[in-house]
Amino acid sequence: MLVLDRQSGASRDERFVNFPAHLRAGDVLVVNNSRVFPARLFGRRSGERAQPLSPRNPASREFLKGQIEVLLTRQLGNSDWEALVRPGRKLGIGEVLRFGGADDCPTLEAKIIGRGDYGERRLRFASVPDFFDRLDRIGHIPLPPYITRADREGDRNSYQTVFARDVGSAAAPTAGLHFTPQILDEIRARSVEIIEITLHVGLGTFQPLREEQIEANTLHVESYEITSTTADKLNRVLAESRRVVAVGTTVVRTLEHARQHGSGEIRAGSGETSIFIYPGFRFRVISALLTNFHLPRSSLLMLVSAFAGREHVLRAYEHAVTEEYRFFSYGDCMLVE
Repeated sequence: MLVLDRQSGASRDERFVNFPAHLRAGDVLVVNNSRVFPARLFGRRSGERAQPLSPRNPASREFLKGQIEVLLTRQLGNSDWEALVRPGRKLGIGEVLRFGGADDCPTLEAKIIGRGDYGERRLRFASVPDFFDRLDRIGHIPLPPYITRADREGDRNSYQTVFARDVGSAAAPTAGLHFTPQILDEIRARSVEIIEITLHVGLGTFQPLREEQIEANTLHVESYEITSTTADKLNRVLAESRRVVAVGTTVVRTLEHARQHGSGEIRAGSGETSIFIYPGFRFRVISALLTNFHLPRSSLLMLVSAFAGREHVLRAYEHAVTEEYRFFSYGDCMLVE
C-alpha cells in the first residue's frame, strides 16, 4: 500500500495490514456492497448451433472462436439490458442472439433493439419466469480482461468483496478486495463505523476517455442506492466535521453525486449517476480515499488526480512503477489522506 499525503505530496511504502492504523476514532469508512453477477454470456446468432460454455466445465480458448461475447452491464427494465457485444460490428438492430441450449443447459434469447458506439448494444431478452436462474447457470463471472484463462467456479466467490451482498455489478469494486473479516474487526475496534452504499459497476468503469478535451467526455449511467439510515449517519458525520473515508472510486462518485443533488445534504434513495470527477472538482463529502492503481486516460485516474492533485499523483505513480507495485483490479492499493 502506497500512502500519499495529498497536502504535501509526500508518499511512503506500507503494507495494507497497516491500513486500520490510519483511521481515527469517529471516522466513518464507507464501502460498496455491490456483488458481481455472472454477466458474461457466450452465444451465437439464433438458428446457429449453440454450445454452452459452463463455469463448471471450462472451455479452452479455441472453443471461443466463432462465439459472440456479451457483457451485461446494466438492467434497464424487466427485460432490457445495456451490454457490450463482441464482435459487434456486424450485429445490427433486430438480430437475435441465443445463449445456452446444448445438453441440459437452459437457453436465453435476446434481440438487439438499440445500437451505440464501441460495441454497445441494448438487448431485449425473451421473457422467461426464471431468467436469473438461467443466467446463473449459463453466465460467467466477468473477470478483468487481462486474465486470459476461462473463469472457474471459485471465481464466483473470489471475485467479490467480503461485504458484497446486493447483486448487480459487471465488475468488482476492486478497492474492497483487499479487506478481510479480521481487518474489518480491527477497524471497528478503533471506534470506526463501517457503513455501506451500493453502486452497481457498469460501463462507467470500463470506458476509456476518448476526447482530448476533458470536459467533452461523458460517463455512462450507473445505478446506486443509499438507505435513509446511511444518509442520516453521513449527514451527521459531516455536520460534526468528522472524516468520511471512501473505499474505492465508486463510493466517491456515489456520495459526491448524492450531496451535489441533495441541496447540501446526502440524499437517500435509489438513483442513477454519470458524475465525471476531474481536476477542479470541489469535494464535499470525502476526506480520504483508498483506491487501486488505474490506467492512463481513465476516468478513475482523473478522479484520483482531482482529489490528490495531478502532480502529486504523477509522482506517486512514478514511484509505484519504480517499486513494481501491481496495477489493475487484483493489484496493490494507494491510500490518499
